[in-house]
Amino acid sequence: MSVRKLPTSIRSAVAALALCTALATPPAVAPAAHAQASAELKAEVAAAVEAQRKDVQVMVDQIYSFGEPGFQEVRTSEYLTGILEEHGFTVERGVAGIPTAFTATWGAGGPKVALGSDIDQLLGLSQYPGVAEVRPMVEGAPGPGEGHNSGMPAIVAAAIAAKQVMERHNLAGRLMLWPGVAEELLATKAYYVRAGLFSDVDASIFVHVGDRFATAWGDMGLNALVSTEYTFHGKPAHAAGMPWSGRSALDATTAMDVMWNMRREHLPLTQRSHSIITEGGRQPNIVPDKATAWYFFREKDFASLRALYEIGNTIADAAALGTGTTVSRRVLGYAAPNYGNRPLAEAAYANITAVGMPEWSAADQSFARRVQETNSLTVEPLRAEITPLSTPETRGVGMGGGSDDIGDIMWTVPTITINYPSNIPNVIYHHQTAAMAMATPIAHKGAVQGAKAVAMTVLDIVTTPALVQEAKTFFTQVQGAEQSYDPLLGPDDQPGIHLNGPTMRDYRPQMEPFYYDPAKYDTYLEQLGIRYGAED
Repeated sequence: MSVRKLPTSIRSAVAALALCTALATPPAVAPAAHAQASAELKAEVAAAVEAQRKDVQVMVDQIYSFGEPGFQEVRTSEYLTGILEEHGFTVERGVAGIPTAFTATWGAGGPKVALGSDIDQLLGLSQYPGVAEVRPMVEGAPGPGEGHNSGMPAIVAAAIAAKQVMERHNLAGRLMLWPGVAEELLATKAYYVRAGLFSDVDASIFVHVGDRFATAWGDMGLNALVSTEYTFHGKPAHAAGMPWSGRSALDATTAMDVMWNMRREHLPLTQRSHSIITEGGRQPNIVPDKATAWYFFREKDFASLRALYEIGNTIADAAALGTGTTVSRRVLGYAAPNYGNRPLAEAAYANITAVGMPEWSAADQSFARRVQETNSLTVEPLRAEITPLSTPETRGVGMGGGSDDIGDIMWTVPTITINYPSNIPNVIYHHQTAAMAMATPIAHKGAVQGAKAVAMTVLDIVTTPALVQEAKTFFTQVQGAEQSYDPLLGPDDQPGIHLNGPTMRDYRPQMEPFYYDPAKYDTYLEQLGIRYGAED
C-alpha cells in the first residue's frame, strides 16, 4: 500500500517521522549558525500543523469566498477571531482605531513573537477558482487577486500548533497574531506601530503568498511609499454663462498631473509614482469647486521618500496657485522599505529546507499549465525545489518597484517574511490570473507547508535565547546603522477606514450567495460545481 493510500492519522505519523529524520540529518546546504529547537520538538509541531490540513483548506476557501477589500474585511475578521478565541487566544478587536484590525494573544513569560499576514482582497477581481480563464463570480466585485485569502490560515494553523506544543512541554513564550488590514492600500501597519502594538515584541514573522518557498534578509528592494490625497477647492459657476466667475478645482488636479509628469523625467530611476482622480465635479456645466487626486509616491529609502513627497507637495501648491484655488492634503497610508533580519531568516531557512515543497499532483501541474497557456503566460511547472536563501549579494542592487507596509514592523522589531508556495509561476498579480489557484489544492498545500515553517521557527525563538539576542543585535547594529525609521505620518493623520465602504455596500448583497458553506460542501470548488483537473 502506498503512503498516499494510508489513513490520515497514519499518514501524519509517517510525515512526522520523516521530518524528524530530515531534521536529524545534516542538510546539504550550510546550516544556520544559531541555536535551534530540538528536532523532536520541530517534528511534533509539524505534525500538529499536519493534523490541521483540513482546517487550513476550509479557512483558505472561506476567506476566498468573502472577497473583502481593504478596511471592509468584516466577515474575514469575525471569522478569524472566532477561530482564535475557540483555541484559547485572547482577542482585542478594533486596535489602532481600525474596525477590522485585531490582536490575538496567548502565553506568559519568555519571548513575545508576533505573527501576521494580509487579509484584504482587490477591487474588481472577482474570479471563479479552479477555472483557467477570466470568469468573475460577480462582475466588477472584489476578489483575491494577490492570494491574501491564504496567509492568515497558515499563520493561525502555525500558532495553534505552536501553542499546543508549548503547553505540552511547559515552554515559556507569548504569541500575538495580527491581520494585515488594507495592505493593498498600504494603509495600516504604520498605524499599528504608532499605536504601540509591537512595543513589547521580541521577534516577528510575516508570511506572503507566492510560487516559491523562500525567505530573505537585508534590504529587500521594496520601495518606501506614502499615500497622499490632495483636495483642491475652487468656486462654482455656470461653465458657459459665467466661467470667469468660477475657479476650477478640476483644472488644479490636471495642472498637478501635468507638472508631476514633467518633473518625473528628472527624478531618480528608483522612484515610482502613480495617481488617480477620485473626484472631479458633478456635471460639465458647473465649474468644479472640489476635486481630489490620490497619489502614491515611492522611493528606495526614508530620506529619498521624504524628498519626493515634498516635491509632490510643492507641485500641488503650485497647481493651486496657478488656478486660483486652494489645496489641502492628508496622508492615507505609509510603507517603510523592507529589511529582513539575518539571524531569523537563517533560522527560518533551515526550517523551510526541512519542510520542503508540497507534493504536487498531476492535476495540480495540469491546472497550472492550463492557467499559463490560456492566459498567454510563460509556461513553467509548479516548483519542485525550495528557493535558496535570498541575501543582498544574491539579489544585487534594486532599482525600485513595489511596496509592502510590513516594512514598518521590520523597522520596529526584528522581522522576516516567509514566502510560501500557494500560487502558480508567472501569474500576474493584481489580475484574475493570480486568483485562479487560490482556492484549489495548490493553495491549500502551500499554506500547510508555510505553516510548518512558521511554527518551527516560533519554537526556535521561544527555546533559544541566543537567537533572540542575535536578532536584536543585528537589528540595532547592522540594520539600524544604515538608516532610521522615519514615517511620514502627522499627528492628525488617521487610517482611511472610509475607503471601499460604498463598494461593499453595493456588492456585498450580490457576493453573499457565493459564500462558502463548509457544513454542506467539502471544498469551495465542490460548492461551485467545479471539477478540479477537468477542462474548463
